[in-house]
Amino acid sequence: MTGRGARSERREAVSEKRESAGGKRKSRAPFGSSALTMELSLARRMPAEWEKHDATWIAWPHHEPDWPGKLAPIPWVYAEIVRALSEFERVEILCHNQAVADNARSLISAHGVPDRPEKYRLHSAPNDRVWLRDSAPTMVYRADGVLELIDWGFNAWAKYDNYAKDADIGKVVERITGLTRTEAKREDNDERLVLEGGGIEVNGSGMMLVTEEWLLTDVQVRNPGMTAQDYEEAFAKYLGVTDTIWLGEGAVGDDTHGHIDDIARFASRDTIILAYEHDPSDENHVRSVDNLERLKAAAKDRDLRIVTIPFPRPVTMNGERLPASYANFYIANGVVLVPTFNDPNDRVALNGIAEAFPGRAVIGIHAVDLVWGLGTLHCLTQQQPAAPRRDGTGFRGAKRK
Repeated sequence: MTGRGARSERREAVSEKRESAGGKRKSRAPFGSSALTMELSLARRMPAEWEKHDATWIAWPHHEPDWPGKLAPIPWVYAEIVRALSEFERVEILCHNQAVADNARSLISAHGVPDRPEKYRLHSAPNDRVWLRDSAPTMVYRADGVLELIDWGFNAWAKYDNYAKDADIGKVVERITGLTRTEAKREDNDERLVLEGGGIEVNGSGMMLVTEEWLLTDVQVRNPGMTAQDYEEAFAKYLGVTDTIWLGEGAVGDDTHGHIDDIARFASRDTIILAYEHDPSDENHVRSVDNLERLKAAAKDRDLRIVTIPFPRPVTMNGERLPASYANFYIANGVVLVPTFNDPNDRVALNGIAEAFPGRAVIGIHAVDLVWGLGTLHCLTQQQPAAPRRDGTGFRGAKRK
């Protein structure tokens, strides 16, 4: 997800995508079921977000066009995020330049976070935007005991022109961590496979949620010519996914055109949290009904439990509907950070998420200003799974029922 560039370009693209949202799809996946059946990949496994982390990666905000007229409060929100996360795991922070690093250190200190490497570390790394869920690599376990960086091609959501620095974030993370980096490639032409982490939701045991709007429509096309079958083969190869559940559309106002992390998330191997809009007059309602029906169909032949949480009231700024969603929460060691919107449904969502994550603290982070950038907590974070153990536990995975 992203708040992402010149505002006028973004408004035009959001308008265009909504006009096309119900239109042409490429090889639509079977309703409520996977389009691919194959044995579990022996090579890789993307762990679920609730599995143990070594760190969380973020990039410090600096690009004013992402929050037109409202950049000033955003670094303070980030400092609060660092304060909350650093109680549970280390935070690795990419800083565009020295001035950005100085600002980060000052504000984090003001929030009472000790300047110690086990709490947070600052790294000099020029970047275009801060949305590391999408520009940073996805980290997976390999059967040979390696924690690997899967470096997707990045083209700024097939929407913006200024992304050259973000396209190299994978190399930056490789340099800092020393981890093995693999560039994901298309099978048909050996070109970079363009994907973003915000579109990928896994349970760590072979199952994945994804939307048709993101990958199978003719708006903001990431990989021209690829079909549902092609994508599922790529998910199997790079993520160890054997069962893909295709939902329909993402949230209203999402300029990524259908990222899953605003609407549906795994809370355990067999529990899915779905953002559901009850108001028939809200544009998210029709989408919610369709996605719930797809999940119910999928649950007929899978061991799945579906939990719904509400959306907040529509959040708008300057007449623009923003993608405000409680489903954009982030799961870290011992804690779940949840975006809140000064809304009566904040309490309902926080309670629902807390029930889905027993044993974890659930902390609300004020996100009314943050979502003006068209993304919130999950969009701006990227987890670094714990180093795999020699006994192969990382590859096999910790099962959370």
